[in-house]
Amino acid sequence: MMSVKKALFGATALTLAGSVGVYADGHAAELTIAIVNNGHMINMQTVAEAYTEETGIQLNWVSLEEGVLREQVTSDTATGGGQYDIINIGMQEAPIWGAAGWIEPLDFGAEYNMDDILPAIRAGLSHEGTMYAAPFYGESSMVMYRKDLMDAAGVSIADNDSWDNIKAAAAAVHDPDNGVYGACLRGKPGWGDNMAFITTMVNSFGGAWFDADFKPTIDSDEWRAAINFYVDLLGNYGPPGSEGNSFNEILALYNEGKCGMWIDATIAASFLEVDGVAYAQSPNAGNPVGANWLWAWAMAVPAGSPNADAAKDFIEWATSEEYVLAVAAHPDFGWGSVPTGQRASTYANPDFQAVAAFADAELAAIESAAPEATDLKPYVGVQFAAIPEFPEVGSAVAQEMAAALSGAKSVDEALAASQATAEAIMEEAGY
Repeated sequence: MMSVKKALFGATALTLAGSVGVYADGHAAELTIAIVNNGHMINMQTVAEAYTEETGIQLNWVSLEEGVLREQVTSDTATGGGQYDIINIGMQEAPIWGAAGWIEPLDFGAEYNMDDILPAIRAGLSHEGTMYAAPFYGESSMVMYRKDLMDAAGVSIADNDSWDNIKAAAAAVHDPDNGVYGACLRGKPGWGDNMAFITTMVNSFGGAWFDADFKPTIDSDEWRAAINFYVDLLGNYGPPGSEGNSFNEILALYNEGKCGMWIDATIAASFLEVDGVAYAQSPNAGNPVGANWLWAWAMAVPAGSPNADAAKDFIEWATSEEYVLAVAAHPDFGWGSVPTGQRASTYANPDFQAVAAFADAELAAIESAAPEATDLKPYVGVQFAAIPEFPEVGSAVAQEMAAALSGAKSVDEALAASQATAEAIMEEAGY
């Protein structure tokens, strides 16, 4: 797939074909929506049946694993393919695509209550004060651990704990003969898969993707320390085949009682079904920022869509407080299944607080995330870098990190190859 940079400056003007039907009065009769195959998005297909009943608009869902979704949505939107009326994107893409004119600006009515959107989430989906993607749910990252297992082993986990203590806790509860692994962490290659966790860990060790001149710094002592730790932790105390595990795979393992801890997206807490779970803020190796990421899966409208008005109307509904209340009232779901990390009103609701033991920890993680550029990290983003070239760089490095985790390469070999590839990509881009 072409890099985002090449697509941004190489694509011709967007001329999206009208791929869905319309009523005689010009209103869309159908909308095609590309979504990531995570739990809240899957639930939306059921809740939105009421939207179709109310409006008559048929909703065609294309549910994809996140790596596949990113490739297909980027390619289609960059070239004006017109395959989708609404797309799931996140904080890496929204400001860049908005600035490039790939996606429509979003401006909703007063009842939407834009001020209810959590400030960090809204800012991350905006460019120059204009929101280009509306958050369906937002997240940071945190530790989700089996307190019952930790207590039985005589160990504990604290907020912003040291990585050494995390490893000691994983070792204490690791019992593979009985199907329990000390730590379950992402290993599946992808810039938003294994690299989301790895980048955040590297940050906490004092590393970064690029220096102030945007020269790659992957082959550095900080990266080496972080990746050696990661490979050692998962190699000794993780489940076999970790290089194939991302969010959904680990969620299944956790709910089968096979994980002592999981450090990942806060949104996972909504779907944990085992007893004895407790929460802590993400580990840190000493860096005052970068211990936990910031992300939102959001909904956007490709520029030039002939169904833009109908698409925006649906997004306004699907990301509103009204939608949250609809999930809460739905007989299949309830307050424990509402999308979180988007609206302050959700956290203030006593019905939500009563069923969401994770609420305080999740909100604290979101509010403490530090995506702004710093002297150490001269770009916006925690688990990604908000530049057009990052998806190509991150995807290439992801393959090398998976190879190191599986043992196909040494850590030093994987870092050297990552550095060389990143340098080539950035040089071609003109840095």
